[in-house]
Amino acid sequence: MAGKSDAFEFDLLQHIFAGKAITNISATAGTTLVWYGLHTTDPGDAGSTAAEGIGAQYTRASVQRSTAGHTVTSGTSAAVATVSPTTTLAFPQNTSTSTGTYTHFSVYPSSSSIGSAQIYAGTISPNINVSQNVTPQITTSSSITED
Repeated sequence: MAGKSDAFEFDLLQHIFAGKAITNISATAGTTLVWYGLHTTDPGDAGSTAAEGIGAQYTRASVQRSTAGHTVTSGTSAAVATVSPTTTLAFPQNTSTSTGTYTHFSVYPSSSSIGSAQIYAGTISPNINVSQNVTPQITTSSSITED
């Protein structure tokens, strides 16, 4: 198994979530948005979307791929590189009678679940219980950690 340096982990998160180029690797920043998804089971490394969303009104939440949309903290010998949204991400309110529990989140380069490669996925803690009239949210205290 190979690892990445703390400095590169920071650069990678800056590139993906804040649109910063990585010197000598990537000269362009690409898309200006990333989309977060919610899942009732772990999407795994395959990036399965089979358990994404509850209710017909569910859509992914878009976030600016910039420092306005994400806060990236540097990885050092004392800490790992992390990224968090700068504001709470609200998904559409569940107006149906469908219920369930979101246990995992994902990040994609597209709003479409078809042909959209998952960038990151992880566990939501605490889980989000969804029933009619609930608006699922990922807060600014949620983070993605490299390492």
